[in-house]
Amino acid sequence: MAAAALEGKDGSNVVILHQLKRGKLTPCISPFALKLETYLRIAGIAYQNDFDEPMGPKGKTPWITLNGKKVGDSQLCLELLSETFHKDLSHHLSIEDKAVARAFQIMAEDHLYWVMLVWRWIYNGGSSLPLIQTDLHFAVRYLRPIVVSRVKSQVSAQGMGHHSQSEVMEMGLKDLRAISNFLGTKSFLMGDQPIEVDCAMFGILAQILWNSLGCPYEPHFTAGELINLKGYCERMKRTFWPDWNQCLIPPLVR
Repeated sequence: MAAAALEGKDGSNVVILHQLKRGKLTPCISPFALKLETYLRIAGIAYQNDFDEPMGPKGKTPWITLNGKKVGDSQLCLELLSETFHKDLSHHLSIEDKAVARAFQIMAEDHLYWVMLVWRWIYNGGSSLPLIQTDLHFAVRYLRPIVVSRVKSQVSAQGMGHHSQSEVMEMGLKDLRAISNFLGTKSFLMGDQPIEVDCAMFGILAQILWNSLGCPYEPHFTAGELINLKGYCERMKRTFWPDWNQCLIPPLVR
């Protein structure tokens, strides 16, 4: 999909997605950037990428600029885009199903995400970053110990940092099992059609599947109880990222 802007005669509705530069194994090493860009693709909202200014008004990535307005936080961006472009991917769901979808998203983004973060930065010490990202931000590349220390403070305040590694990894595995059991044989989390929660779920699962090298979850994805989650990620990738290989740095040529 070309990232062309959707621009009216008055120059309005130009979506600029600000994020980190492309990764080696996934287009985005941030689950929230992958979530937001996947949403833009599913919703059919044309956009332009900006890799030069990844940190937004709230000091985080990704963020968007829309009609001159700077908006941070992937979920707030998604909701603004949905309202602006009249894209409600969940309109066909019942109130109960919408509640279930929200619960799974919160579990993925506010619990499983921290397991992924602890693995990447603390248990792995950030050592896998050069393997998944070509052009690392200065603070990541040269000040990795400081970044690791900052992440330790964050996960301690969140609570995850107070548990042992085996306890944390078991918590994450229980989350993954719950997602796997609920997904079952469905094409997408809530049925035959992808909705907003699939963007968030794909963003998190893609990081664990492809960007967590050496993670103890690997055998569960490849030939174990979570194999349907691998199939889910491959399906999301194949359906909404046909240019996935071309979005990597360096591009993967097959």
